[in-house]
Amino acid sequence: MSGPRIAVCVVTYDSAELVDGFVASLEAGAAGTDWTLVVADNASGDNTLDRVAACAPFARVVETGGNLGYAGGVNAAIRAAGDQDAYLVVNADVRLEPGCLATLYAALRPGVGIAVPRLLDAKGDIIWSMRREPTIARAWADALVGSERIGARSRLGEVVTDPRRYESARATDWAEGSTQLLSAECVRVVGAWDESYFLYSEETEFELRARDCGIATWFEPRAVATHLEGGSAGSPRAWSLLVANRVRLYGSRHGPIATAVFWTATVVREASRALLGRRTSAAALRDLVRPARLREARGPAWLAGVDDSEALVVRIGRGAMHARDALGRSIRRPDRERRPAQARQQEEHAG
Repeated sequence: MSGPRIAVCVVTYDSAELVDGFVASLEAGAAGTDWTLVVADNASGDNTLDRVAACAPFARVVETGGNLGYAGGVNAAIRAAGDQDAYLVVNADVRLEPGCLATLYAALRPGVGIAVPRLLDAKGDIIWSMRREPTIARAWADALVGSERIGARSRLGEVVTDPRRYESARATDWAEGSTQLLSAECVRVVGAWDESYFLYSEETEFELRARDCGIATWFEPRAVATHLEGGSAGSPRAWSLLVANRVRLYGSRHGPIATAVFWTATVVREASRALLGRRTSAAALRDLVRPARLREARGPAWLAGVDDSEALVVRIGRGAMHARDALGRSIRRPDRERRPAQARQQEEHAG
């Protein structure tokens, strides 16, 4: 096989239902490259490894020995892959479209060390995968307007939701981490992924760190992949970790005052969504307002500590009602206190 040497690095965790479809997409998706499949398994409890052995006996399998999170799996896979021209960091729920990998590799060049494809969801609709760097202004815009709405009209949106921007190749501050091709030079210069995030924001941290080193992330729409998106949006535990890690990431790059303002915007966003009955935001809000939770090491134990009960939403709703009633009483009380004094003044004037 000729072409650039590329390690396809996939991290698995209870991914048995996804492995076959992923592997089946590689023959056409990686055509034109000399690719090697490396599977880093984070101690799956299902038959993921059996499925890998059945459908990809040629794969190099790394058993990490525990649930190290996404970044831990990525680092293990890249180490096991050894010397390559590039490394495709990819989820098991991704399906590469024909020619995807070769097209991504062609986008790499001096100054561009990360290439990402146009992503489609399971229905064939485009996924808003490009991102701008998190800022205080963007956090408040998201809280008050909504990320999708503001991202379609203004650079105040962290998520790029203007469909016109997905029609042509361009640099982006960072991109969602399901499918990313890293050049060997990028891996050498930027170093390992930060495993302390466990899940979520690790790709943001890596790509912003790459940008700090003068290495850009490049969106290439001619390369296409489908992401089935297990996602965090419907899971209170995953969403809470995602939100907590966003605050942690911002704090790692800014001072305490700016971080406090960013945290406040994040609290307002999650509180407003929790009041609408969203369990995901209720869980995130509970962790955001508990400093000890934000300081805890990320991992399976952190996820287990998330309160994802329906009762939490009810408690937040009741708390909001009590606060509203108390505010109403405080507004009405001065009026009642003024009336007797006004009445006495009228009586004195009449006398």
